[in-house]
Amino acid sequence: MNTDSPADNDALEGPIVPTFIRYMMPSLLGMIAMTSGSLVDGMFIGNYEGVTALAAVNLIIPITTLLFGVSMMISIGGSVRGGKYLGEENTPAASAIFSKTLMFMVVYGLIVIALGLIFETKIFVSLGADETLFPVMSEYYRIIFPFLFFQFIVIQIYFFIRLDGFPNLAALALAIGAAVNIILDYLFIAVYGWGLTGAALATGLSEVMSLAVMLFYFVHPQRKISFGLRQNNWREVFQAAYNGISEFINEVSGALIGFIFNWMLIQRAGVTGVAAITLVNYLLFVGFMAYFAISDSIQVIISQNFGARNHERIHAFLRIAGIMIFGVSAVIISLLVAGSESLIGLFIDVERDSETLALALEFVAYIWPVFIFAGFTMLISGYLTAVHRPFQSALVASCRSLIMPAGLLILFYMLLSDYRFVAAISVAEAISFVLAVTLYLYHTPTIIIGSDQLARKSGSSIDD
Repeated sequence: MNTDSPADNDALEGPIVPTFIRYMMPSLLGMIAMTSGSLVDGMFIGNYEGVTALAAVNLIIPITTLLFGVSMMISIGGSVRGGKYLGEENTPAASAIFSKTLMFMVVYGLIVIALGLIFETKIFVSLGADETLFPVMSEYYRIIFPFLFFQFIVIQIYFFIRLDGFPNLAALALAIGAAVNIILDYLFIAVYGWGLTGAALATGLSEVMSLAVMLFYFVHPQRKISFGLRQNNWREVFQAAYNGISEFINEVSGALIGFIFNWMLIQRAGVTGVAAITLVNYLLFVGFMAYFAISDSIQVIISQNFGARNHERIHAFLRIAGIMIFGVSAVIISLLVAGSESLIGLFIDVERDSETLALALEFVAYIWPVFIFAGFTMLISGYLTAVHRPFQSALVASCRSLIMPAGLLILFYMLLSDYRFVAAISVAEAISFVLAVTLYLYHTPTIIIGSDQLARKSGSSIDD
């Protein structure tokens, strides 16, 4: 298979702009591919199965997001440690953390899937679903849940493949998976009429295909990181988890906020409200995936330059990433303000589901300001993770993903009798942005590298 080969010290020595593009574009394209697959899922479900099916799938998302959060925590935290090791030219240590996190992910996946299937009904009840929706939810849940195992493995390998200098292979795997998802959605839902069963099968089999493509990494002769079964110092897995705690908070908080949103909307608008916020979430998903791709790719570069103690290159990469986020935000805001009705119309029959459309448009009007702040906040949080400041990164992540939105949602819900409580999300994002900027000013690359060097001279380490 013709994939990219790694440049030995591209992140450490390559020209700033070309290096940023080399790392960012495959990640962005991969995220776009993954996003497109999810969007097409929504289009087929909404147009062929209706808003009730959309609502049922959305009610399941909090539990899958919660489990996915652990996977992200271990995968990103492990890759950040691996990047630091590569920057220090300690390839055996990078291989060791890769091997240990991959084995952990296998065990974790098997356990949570077994428990999830055993306690299906109790999970539905805890998600706040009405019993009338249980059969619809179960149709999707029982098929998609076992496939989560492949998703966990895919995300873990994905980050390390990129870290080792093969971003094109990682992006290709996601792109092929997304293409398979789209094709199978059409066949299973539109042609064969399998409904949510078909949607779940399409998504699950696409993850299997992505993993199959990624396995080519293990036979690539130019890879630096290798897998080994015999490992020691398993405490490092927990250290990796600590490094990735902000990503865990982001995912778990998203699950909790999704649960709160669903409960509030069921109380005030029933299934129609849940379906409407589902449509808005699809639009938000596109923007946030773009932000994630930028901040995630930057993490790989910054972690290696942090290991090499090169604060000037870190500053330069952050500037490029900030400019990219500004451009993405401008495009997304323009589309949401001017064309939200057309975008929502891609997912539902606007004449048949006019009530859902009207409610979704109202939600968009309250939520679109999040894109003024969210990208920069995510970039700073990712930067703090990359330079081994997990507490500060977790503080930003918990503020923007949980503390502020949950607190303000509850407050606005109690004070306002209509749907304006949704605006709490935008207010929370603005407050979180101020916190992120403040923490960055106290932890600039120059400051943190200087303090880390002093710690090393004194015999301590930020990783201890």
